[in-house]
Amino acid sequence: MDEPQDPFGGMVPEGFKDAPLFRELQRVLLSSSGPVNWELARQIAVASVAAGDEPPADEETGVFEQVVRVAELQVAAYTGFEPPSQVAAVRAVGRVGWIQANVEGLRPVIEPAAARLGEAVATAQRDALPEGAPEFAGQLMSQLSPLLLGAQVGSVLGYLAQHVLAQYDVALPRPESAAMLFVVPNIAAFERDWSLDAREFRTWVALHEVTHRFEFTREWTLPYLRGLLDDFLSTLRVDVEGLRSRLESLDPSEPEAMQRMLEGEEGLFGTVLDDEQRIKLGRIQAFMSSAEGYADHVMHAIGRKLLASYQRIDEAMRRYREGEQGDPVFERLLGIEMKREQYAAGRRFCDAVVEAADEQLLARMWDSAEALPSLPEIDEPTLWLARTD
Repeated sequence: MDEPQDPFGGMVPEGFKDAPLFRELQRVLLSSSGPVNWELARQIAVASVAAGDEPPADEETGVFEQVVRVAELQVAAYTGFEPPSQVAAVRAVGRVGWIQANVEGLRPVIEPAAARLGEAVATAQRDALPEGAPEFAGQLMSQLSPLLLGAQVGSVLGYLAQHVLAQYDVALPRPESAAMLFVVPNIAAFERDWSLDAREFRTWVALHEVTHRFEFTREWTLPYLRGLLDDFLSTLRVDVEGLRSRLESLDPSEPEAMQRMLEGEEGLFGTVLDDEQRIKLGRIQAFMSSAEGYADHVMHAIGRKLLASYQRIDEAMRRYREGEQGDPVFERLLGIEMKREQYAAGRRFCDAVVEAADEQLLARMWDSAEALPSLPEIDEPTLWLARTD
């Protein structure tokens, strides 16, 4: 068999090459290319949830298919939207299954930000090397960024896998062909903890998922958000000094220190925003506030009429979300400030527009990118009504 490729370009002293720890490091480095070591991310995420996680029973998928079809009819009738041209594939998954799907699904969104951060990590680490350090040490530092980012992504995915109920709890547009995933262990635990009727709660979750799918499979939404993210990340400035300080403060004898940094709200990112960047950030925040706010508005409006246990479910979800401050995908993986309060503001906007006008006028916000409300309009819905009515 051919010798495995050397990720250090042949610059490692011979005495190191056969060390077990070094060979394991080499294997991990070679397992993935690009700005994020996705194999390391997958391993870390799976390891954090694997204990006690079992694949759902086959009949679970049938249950979710039924509630999704009910939700599709309800959402189409309520919003007036044309359903997506493809019938949604529905999958009941465990936590590991959700991770496996999202390692691939989040790659196109995360890698542009990771590339920018990777440049900053490499700069910070090269500058930190003492004068006269061996040449291979610099090469090792260039490999550190994908490992750090892989650990960051794995930490976030592992956290999310223990909390998300379904696919669009990470509210990002996906291709129309993407399956709708329902994380059975988390849904079952929520039903048990809050003594909820399983059929009604699963219908509630399906209403949220279907509304997001109706929003996000409109042909303009996916390229529009990707364009906003690309524009923001193309000029993103990372706080290199802050990053260097965080890396230098880590104590190698305390593995928990790395975990605390990866799990912190800022993670590896420390972005520097000028006026232009703040304008770009505002466009992203307006899109996400609109998307999450509209999904919540529709879910509550239909749920109030359709579900006998609506009040109990609504109260349980309100309490469950009280501890959530920010969106970990945007804040810890993309360096984009996205507070849960902004999502709540989106729902208040939708409720106010319907109170002043009707559902048909509100649904026009999804006609095009230009029809979406801006952040000032979300805060003051009469501004949006004045240019839309």
